[in-house]
Amino acid sequence: MFGYGSNNSDALGPVEGDKKEWRLIERVVMANTTELRRSRRWGIFFKLLTFIYILAVLVLFITNSAGSTSIGKTGGHVAVIDIEGTIASGELAGADAVIGSLSAALQHPDTKAVILRINSPGGSPVQSAYIFNEIQRQRALNEHVPIYSVIVDSGASGAYYIAAATQEIYASGASIVGSIGVTAAGFGYQDLMDKVGIERRQFTSGDHKAFLDPFSVLNPDEQALFEILLNDVHEQFIRDVKLGRGDRLVDSPKLFSGLFWTGSQALELGLIDGLKSTAELARELGYPQTVDFSLRPSPLEAFARNLGVSLAQALVKLGVSQGVTLN
Repeated sequence: MFGYGSNNSDALGPVEGDKKEWRLIERVVMANTTELRRSRRWGIFFKLLTFIYILAVLVLFITNSAGSTSIGKTGGHVAVIDIEGTIASGELAGADAVIGSLSAALQHPDTKAVILRINSPGGSPVQSAYIFNEIQRQRALNEHVPIYSVIVDSGASGAYYIAAATQEIYASGASIVGSIGVTAAGFGYQDLMDKVGIERRQFTSGDHKAFLDPFSVLNPDEQALFEILLNDVHEQFIRDVKLGRGDRLVDSPKLFSGLFWTGSQALELGLIDGLKSTAELARELGYPQTVDFSLRPSPLEAFARNLGVSLAQALVKLGVSQGVTLN
């Protein structure tokens, strides 16, 4: 009997061991299943969050696009166009953007006046001349809608070139106004190349094809030619400023020397007509309501630009961008 009992206990031992193994496997499988479910839930959550974000951006884009192209009746308003930043082709202060905004403002039936709100250090003389000529043309075509300029922080160089085309110019007493001149700058590296032991190899066809090459000794004849070029652009600048401002300008040799002044000083020199802000001028015109006709990047464009900046910053942090250059 004892032998039978002993054999039975031995027989049950492996069965209990198998049960323990199965329980362990079951726990592992259940834990893995739970983890997979948790991961799937988080994945669905983040996908849904991304979808909502993209949808919100698209709705904002569509809404703003519709609002920017159709401005309803206002009963009379002053159209405001911002000229901010460097005046250059492709920029918001470039000719295409400013002329497009001006055209849209003048086409609105409730526009009673236009104010160019200027905050720019200047830029391309070509772009400035384009805008100057278009303002003069639109003033002749729309004599019943006066066009003014209000200089905020700075209206210098090409920015003042644009302002001179308007009927009147206003600024703050502390604004920077003027800088009626032309500049071009560069560097000469020929002595540095001699010290380092670098040989310059350049092949051109034409006596002046390498005009003002920074790696070659400055040619006096080319320097003289370049100064003539700058003087010609300067004379065009002076001519248009005189055309726009007329006899309001004070006869002073410093006026076209490239110097700039505060708004208070500019008023004494006849460069501006008074010290007023955009809101003050709009109220005096009898139409305190202002409507912004400035060309702005769409929300989608702004989103793409911000996304690109964020991605670049992330790459810098990761050290990925060290070998990447933009040319």
